[in-house]
Amino acid sequence: MSSTSVLSRRSRKQRQETLRPRRNEGIEQLSFWQQRLPLPWALWPAEGRLLISLFAFWCLAGLLVLASASWWVATREMGEGAYYLKRQLIWMAASWSLFGLAISTNLRRWLKLAGPVLWLGCLLVAATLVFGSTVNGASRWLVIGPIQIQPSELIKPFVVLQAANLFAHWHRIRTDEKLLWLCSFGALLLLILKQPNLSTAALTGILLWLMALAAGLRLRSLLATALAGGLLGTASILINEYQRLRVVSFLDPWQDPQGSGYQLVQSLLAIGSGGWFGEGFGLSTQKLQYLPIQSTDFIYAVFAEEFGFVGSAMMLTFLMLVAFLGLRVALSCRHNQSRLIAIGCTTILVGQAVINVSVASGVMPTTGLPLPMVSYGGNSLISSVLIAGLLIRCSLESTGLVGGRCGRQRRKSIG
Repeated sequence: MSSTSVLSRRSRKQRQETLRPRRNEGIEQLSFWQQRLPLPWALWPAEGRLLISLFAFWCLAGLLVLASASWWVATREMGEGAYYLKRQLIWMAASWSLFGLAISTNLRRWLKLAGPVLWLGCLLVAATLVFGSTVNGASRWLVIGPIQIQPSELIKPFVVLQAANLFAHWHRIRTDEKLLWLCSFGALLLLILKQPNLSTAALTGILLWLMALAAGLRLRSLLATALAGGLLGTASILINEYQRLRVVSFLDPWQDPQGSGYQLVQSLLAIGSGGWFGEGFGLSTQKLQYLPIQSTDFIYAVFAEEFGFVGSAMMLTFLMLVAFLGLRVALSCRHNQSRLIAIGCTTILVGQAVINVSVASGVMPTTGLPLPMVSYGGNSLISSVLIAGLLIRCSLESTGLVGGRCGRQRRKSIG
């Protein structure tokens, strides 16, 4: 055997030895990330994969829209164009940390927490009536140092969870337990109305009603409840003057375009200025202190002006896709509780987005509901992302590979 062939073998052997640690390191990195997932990515349902991709895109697109809507006002009022964007990024990091917790935690644990957290939320909402910060005649926030907490937003995921707890076992639980939780939900709605916050109270009431309908409760009782809720909302509008003005301005905003109809008139002008394809990203003119609350309640008007009818149609198609996938997750769930959680999460995410778009378009009276994962605000962002995480957790548990003892045993066998 020649010396050159021996040298070539030695060099090949040395090269393999140097490459082996890199390969092992890559395998260790892969297993590290796989361990962080509640289920190996290859075993995720198609709905779960699509939803997590859609929610990530929703948040990233929301940051871009918020940057465009707030940059000019932030530069003029705060002296820094990225003022709102930086704070939203901090809340986004906190929200996605909770998202990771939501998809990796068994739904049973969330359901056990739901009742106590719901009662705590009622106490915090009641505290806003005494110690809350009042803005535009409504006391919805508790100020703790530099942070403003809006309990009516943060409690939404736990309303979904506790409603699933109640309605999934409606025909098997005692009457006194039913009354306890129905009174708790009623007290929460009345406290939110007292702030006053009719839009959040109405959304929460509709959520509970739809979850009860999906659980198969008697239609006669549900119709009576809907009638009582409508009368309660009408009474709130008659009692609170600013809510009454909003309804009047919704019917004819041009009657007082510089007063009560100003917000809606400017929003309609922004949407109409967008035309078919919009003015272009960052080129909205109504956001230059013509359109009020352009970073929160009326952020859709800025989006519509910059991306036009085509962009708005794509946005509504996006929401329809999320709703379709959410219903697919609900149909694939193995238990009534997880099915109701999926229905509730889908309803509150898509429903709130549709209400926000309807308000900005003049289809509904002006409300204070933000656009989920787009409008500025840490409370709304945390609540929306946590709800999204619960929906994906429902999708993961529908496989039977996670959640419960059998899920853990199956996952160990797979690993």
